[in-house]
Amino acid sequence: MSSVKAAVVQSSAPLFDTPAALSRAKDLIRQAHADVVVLPEAFLGGYPKALDFDITVGRRTDAGRELFRRYHAAAIDVPGPEVESIAALTRELGCHAVVGAVERQGGTLYCVALFFGPAGYLGLHRKLMPTAAERYLWGQGDGSTMPVIDTGPARLGAAICWENYMPLFRTTMYAKGVDLWCAPTVDDRDQWQASMRHIALEGRCFVLSANQFLRRDDLPPDLRVDAMDPVLIGGGSVIVSPLGEVLAGPLRDSEGILAAHLDLDDLARARFDFDAVGHYARADVFSLHVDESARTAVTGLEPTPPMRVGRLYLR
Repeated sequence: MSSVKAAVVQSSAPLFDTPAALSRAKDLIRQAHADVVVLPEAFLGGYPKALDFDITVGRRTDAGRELFRRYHAAAIDVPGPEVESIAALTRELGCHAVVGAVERQGGTLYCVALFFGPAGYLGLHRKLMPTAAERYLWGQGDGSTMPVIDTGPARLGAAICWENYMPLFRTTMYAKGVDLWCAPTVDDRDQWQASMRHIALEGRCFVLSANQFLRRDDLPPDLRVDAMDPVLIGGGSVIVSPLGEVLAGPLRDSEGILAAHLDLDDLARARFDFDAVGHYARADVFSLHVDESARTAVTGLEPTPPMRVGRLYLR
């Protein structure tokens, strides 16, 4: 296969209503009719734009804790029913999808990109560095979840929002041979477009950036949002070629789906005169060490069987 059809979805993600978000995600993947579909950051679980969770330095409130409880409840388990539902869809359609989500693991939430394909669920990438106030809500990923997925025709990977500004992360992904660089985001600034074109040109890869388009009135009516603008996230989804040429978008001021047919032979054409981790790398001068081990707080514990007490099972 010398070409693939790629699509990036620009849509709002229902906050605190995961069944509705899942239904919308599946409908949008179907509507895209593409070989590879990318959905925005935190589409399942929601991106709480303009909410402060009543946090100030050294102070939390009961109202803020309750809001986080709602957000925690809306996150998804991986694996879990939402993951299996999308996996069943990509198996049916025979396509690949990259879906932004909020993963729940115990008391910690992670911003993730979930990978799906004709074989079902393929894995995830956890955002390495939550940005600014996101650090109140999300934990940090580690080096064990930085996959590049071989789809057959091309290899795809993901960098979530401001991870795209991390030069060493980009270099790692280039070294893994990424061809389709998926960038789920909520960054709607004009500067984002320059970054997407730069990454395409630097990595000599196709860039598929999917952003949300979120209006204030899309949020649950009981939420107080200190924002005057009726649009909270203004979109800007875009598809870029390995030579930095915009193939579709950027899409502004509305929801929608952008699509483009990607000529995979353009990858070799673009790498003819620049390969950031190959003939242009100067490995005799520069080197990068990457720790891909999983970092867990407690290691070496064996699972304990449940202890039966009457009709209750305790662990």
